[in-house]
Amino acid sequence: MSHPISNLRLQYFLNPAVAPTALYSDAQKQILGGEAFTQAEAQIVQWPGYAPTPLRELSGLAKEVGVAKMYYKDEADRFGLNSFKALGGAYAVSRLLVREVKNRCGVTDVTVDDLLSGRYREVTQGITVTCATDGNHGRSVAWGAQRFGCKCIIYIHATVSIGRKEAIEQYGAQVIRTAGTYDDSVRQAADDAEREGRFVVSDTSYEGYMDVPKDVMQGYAVMADEALRQLPVGELPTHIFLQGGVGGLAAAVCAHFWEKLGTERPQFVVVEPDKAACLYESARAGHPVAVHGTLDTVMAGLACGEVSLLAWEILYTGTKAFLTTDDESALEAMRLLADRRYGDAPIVAGESAVAGLAGCLGALANPDARAQLALGANSRVMFFGSEGATDPELYQRIVGRSADEVRASA
Repeated sequence: MSHPISNLRLQYFLNPAVAPTALYSDAQKQILGGEAFTQAEAQIVQWPGYAPTPLRELSGLAKEVGVAKMYYKDEADRFGLNSFKALGGAYAVSRLLVREVKNRCGVTDVTVDDLLSGRYREVTQGITVTCATDGNHGRSVAWGAQRFGCKCIIYIHATVSIGRKEAIEQYGAQVIRTAGTYDDSVRQAADDAEREGRFVVSDTSYEGYMDVPKDVMQGYAVMADEALRQLPVGELPTHIFLQGGVGGLAAAVCAHFWEKLGTERPQFVVVEPDKAACLYESARAGHPVAVHGTLDTVMAGLACGEVSLLAWEILYTGTKAFLTTDDESALEAMRLLADRRYGDAPIVAGESAVAGLAGCLGALANPDARAQLALGANSRVMFFGSEGATDPELYQRIVGRSADEVRASA
């Protein structure tokens, strides 16, 4: 047995609040799941271009590190946006526009097909949606605005790359760069929206702003449902390692598996960059806390200092452990997936896609963490590869080859 990544800065915290025997509650269904998920799934699977993304098995890597199975849900080609975020932001935009058309036109039977056909374009063109982003969520909101017929202004913070800025602009959005961190840009987007009459479509929730992020996370849960359906019969995962950020992705996956599987659900482990570990620190404190500083991590999509309050309601009792990983481990995990190491087919994974994998491999290399998390020969581990090469130039610098070259090596 070997350890492809030996994370020297691995930190882990076993969550004393986890409730492994609890069933998914009615109160939690008001946040995620239930009929609201059914509605989200019914709409999204009808969108032009929808197709489930693949669930890839990493059998060579699993054998190398001494676990039974490893599965990787590969979001690199979701709707051509290279990210799972396509499911959330765009869905929330559609829901917002339907509500606004109903209110402004005094009608009750508005559908997404009406938006796609341009039936209410005169109304929707007078609506501007906005948000702050590290890249992927903003691209989804911009794509949704273009698809469903409204205007869009996206805020990015100081360290978001030019490549990610241009990827948002290609969907017709105006992009405004702000000083400071992601959390600073969230506040700027909200302040400007209130003054200018725009509609915030954020993937994080905070006091006074809860409804739209629920729609965003319901969209993410479609990915979790696909993965559950794609698993071989009798091979449910024992562990799911999920990247953190504000917690939206992790909460959506945790909630869906929890609701569908009850006490048979896997153990959930949340992994964050050590430079932006707001969920880890919140777990240690027992309540949401903010982390400060530049939050400057290569895992740009996870460079968040403040927890989504809705996501926290799911993760606080749903998560077995919180881990942090370092940037070098994430870069090595990207190369590992691209290089056909251990005989597995090559996978194009962006910097934020691999936090879960890097954290798992770091835990496997740490005897104490391995024992505490019950990772062993019978473990079946799942990861959600949340993005592909969302910044192609950066991806090539890290891996040494372009995404197309990696794919061609299969």
